[in-house]
Amino acid sequence: MVKAYLRFEPAASFGVIASVDSNISYDSSGKHLLSPALEKIGVWNVRQGLCTKTLTPSTASRGPSLAVTSIASSPSSLIAGGYGDGSIRIWDSDKGTCETTLNGHKGAVTALRYNKAGSLLASGSKDNDVILWDVVGETGLFRLRGHRDQVTDVVFLNSGKKLVSSSKDKFLRVWDLDTQHCMQIVGGHHSEIWSLDVDLDERYLVTGSADSELHFYEIRHESVDGNSVNGDEESSIQNKWEVLRHFGEIQRQSKDRVATVQFNKSGNLLACQVAGKTVEIYRVLDDAEAKRKAKRRVHRKKEKKHSKETLGGVENGDENNANKGDNSSVTHVPTETTNPAVTVPDVFKLLHTIRANKKICSISFCPITPKSSMASLALSLNNNLLEFYTIELGETRKTLAIDLQGHRSDVRSVTLSSDNTFLLSTSHNAVKIWNPITGSCLRTIDSGYGLCSLILPTNKYGLVGTKDGTIEIIDIGSGTCVEVMEAHGGSVRSIAALPHKNGFVTGSADHDVKFWEYQLKQKPGQATKQLVVSNVSTMKMNDDALVVAISPDAKYIAVALLDSTVKVHFADTFKFFLSLYGHKLPVLCMDISSDGDLIVTGSADKNLKIWGLDFGDCHKSIFAHADSVMAVQFVPKTHYVFSVGKDRLVKYWDADKFELLLTLEGHHADIWCLAVSNRGDFIVTGSHDRSIRRWDRTEEQFFIEEEKEKRLEEMFEADLDNAFENKYASKEEIPEEGAVALAGKQTQETLTATDLVIERLDIAEAEKKRIAEHQVEKNNNNNVAVFQSNPLMNGLSPSDYVLSAFSKVHTNDLEQTLLALPFSDALKLLSYLKDWTSYSDKVELVCRVGTLLLQTHYNQLLATPAARPILTVFSDIFYERVKGWKDIFGFNLAAMDHIQQLMASRSDALFHDARSKLVEIRARQSKRLEERSHTGEVKRKKKKT
Repeated sequence: MVKAYLRFEPAASFGVIASVDSNISYDSSGKHLLSPALEKIGVWNVRQGLCTKTLTPSTASRGPSLAVTSIASSPSSLIAGGYGDGSIRIWDSDKGTCETTLNGHKGAVTALRYNKAGSLLASGSKDNDVILWDVVGETGLFRLRGHRDQVTDVVFLNSGKKLVSSSKDKFLRVWDLDTQHCMQIVGGHHSEIWSLDVDLDERYLVTGSADSELHFYEIRHESVDGNSVNGDEESSIQNKWEVLRHFGEIQRQSKDRVATVQFNKSGNLLACQVAGKTVEIYRVLDDAEAKRKAKRRVHRKKEKKHSKETLGGVENGDENNANKGDNSSVTHVPTETTNPAVTVPDVFKLLHTIRANKKICSISFCPITPKSSMASLALSLNNNLLEFYTIELGETRKTLAIDLQGHRSDVRSVTLSSDNTFLLSTSHNAVKIWNPITGSCLRTIDSGYGLCSLILPTNKYGLVGTKDGTIEIIDIGSGTCVEVMEAHGGSVRSIAALPHKNGFVTGSADHDVKFWEYQLKQKPGQATKQLVVSNVSTMKMNDDALVVAISPDAKYIAVALLDSTVKVHFADTFKFFLSLYGHKLPVLCMDISSDGDLIVTGSADKNLKIWGLDFGDCHKSIFAHADSVMAVQFVPKTHYVFSVGKDRLVKYWDADKFELLLTLEGHHADIWCLAVSNRGDFIVTGSHDRSIRRWDRTEEQFFIEEEKEKRLEEMFEADLDNAFENKYASKEEIPEEGAVALAGKQTQETLTATDLVIERLDIAEAEKKRIAEHQVEKNNNNNVAVFQSNPLMNGLSPSDYVLSAFSKVHTNDLEQTLLALPFSDALKLLSYLKDWTSYSDKVELVCRVGTLLLQTHYNQLLATPAARPILTVFSDIFYERVKGWKDIFGFNLAAMDHIQQLMASRSDALFHDARSKLVEIRARQSKRLEERSHTGEVKRKKKKT
């Protein structure tokens, strides 16, 4: 009889506040901060400091490829998340649901940016391509090729008509989105460009690289008639294609490369975050202030020059020449000081430098400006931390830090309580108590570098063995460290409880294995009883003790040593019993089954070995992981084993049959530790990626043979994809001026959709043939039986049956699905479009399908006589239906405009306009007064001289 097993599935992931691979971003309201948490996006309420929502992909494959690599928020509630596998998911932050998935990139998404309206999304990737997406239509418009290295950032210009992209190839490219071509390539950088941004009024574009300065560019705008708005006519004629004009540089304070440059929403501040611990905040002066600063600069320069000339003249005794020089300089002042050239230092002034304790990964300005300050800035640090700063004119203040919901470094050990109600985890400086069901952090206790931990059977106290050789006693109820005991001369590597006794055993790098007893005692001067731990006995070993394990009957103690052997002794007399040798590298983990029959060891040689504890014979040696095996544990009262390793995988084994049952993917870095619940209904793992994951046992059954077949299929498909990408992909030379290509990419889903369309076309054609034959028989003979339709078609007509295939095709995948259709099937599909136009809600689909097929098979359609009648019929209906819908949309838009005008006339909108006009008039008057006062000053100076 074939044995069935119960499947384990990923159930929860917690402990990650901000992962290092992606940027952070505020949503449009400014109340929530979007933070990457490995494959998830956390939505944090800034005021409360709580994660209110988690956006988690629903896909089954949760491997390292699904890490979030880029986040962008739109003006609405939509959020775009780019992932390591090249996919982009559009999320609704209010509902917490994924609206659509866009597949186009072949490498990790590195840059995302919405246009001002939020209707278009530009994405850049490690595959060197930029793709423009229609967010409303949920489709890719086109792919822009030209960069020779990873695209690092993108930004829209001129109300979304142009796009600027930066790359590691040291060039900026300006793309005209109407004509879909590269219209300008900007050089001048000496190193990779990492970030760029543009201010709200689109006056300046700034780029950050590994250069010691920030580069600034002026943006040329075109008016309605096509002439340049800024700049004279001659320059606009000469530089017709020059959108970005070099404005200058400003020296940075830090020597580290720039990671992010970002303007705030109002455009009066510029933040430059480097790949270190600092953020430089620059104040952006408006035109009037910049001109005044330039005038002062020129005036100081003139005065300095004048004073030098005067001193030189007096020394030479030639005062007349000095006066002449002075007169000439004075007569030259008005022309230079009235319109001096504004430089970058006149516009951008260093205001503050924010210094964090750890390396900064990303920054984001809050779109809502606080009343009492200039701006709010959020920082994500590489130690799993979010910090918030308020920027004022005189200082910057740290207002909030979100740090309690996760460890600052690797999770080195996890331990479950006996009733599975809470979980204890350790890292380099803290012990945290969690609720393993909800994932909420209940307690945080400062500690040393915890390498191992144990919760005592009473569930009131926890023990932590540290790298310094101490044992820390943790009071779980109060969340305090009661006592720190000097236990060993080297790091405490392992703690194991003694069954049925008030004691435990520790193994250390000082070659000692110590037996301890604990009891509750009331010390003098204390009101309550405290846990008192005392050393009972010590067993000396020949080498470092890496792991200790006690058999369930407390008869044997197994100690794994640095010499790659496992020594088994009698626990009461310390008498030697067995030596388990066979591993090539030290044993890092081991466990003994509940019945005491088996002991399983995991080693740095990537192998699991299953031994019999009666004679010490090796039952089986299994090549288990692609890297070191870090933890192994039996499911209580069974011979099923879980193992974790540095290859990021959790594996489930049958130790009797020596079979791999399941491979669980999800962690994004080395897995250090593992804990199995005493009922075996869930397991918990801790990793270098700072996440703690819970995996639950489900009611779904599986069989070993089925799992083997599934793994082989996955390997085969992965090999096919890699072979197609690497060997048969066209190695075409990318033209220097840039090229345009299709936005989508061929995936397993598009190929499956193409197969489905072809299959349904064949069934529909056969059904049409049967209907025609039946009709002929019916005309010839009236006593013909009633026509029996094909049961596969579910009572649908041939036309509707083919149409139903497209309901399962995602909008973004339609282009690639139709591209894979052979010409004969494309011709059949065109013949059905006429029938589909009768459905009013399918007109858009018909237009897209018809247009794509015509573009793809244009030459063949021209040369095929059979296609002419189909195209003739289609063209007549096509224009008629589209015109009808265009008229309906036009009518509705006109009606909405009329309603808007009616509402505006009833409200105080007119007064709002009047207020804005009044502000404009006052601004003009103040400008005139400034100019008059300035000319008066110049005249007075002339008279004096």
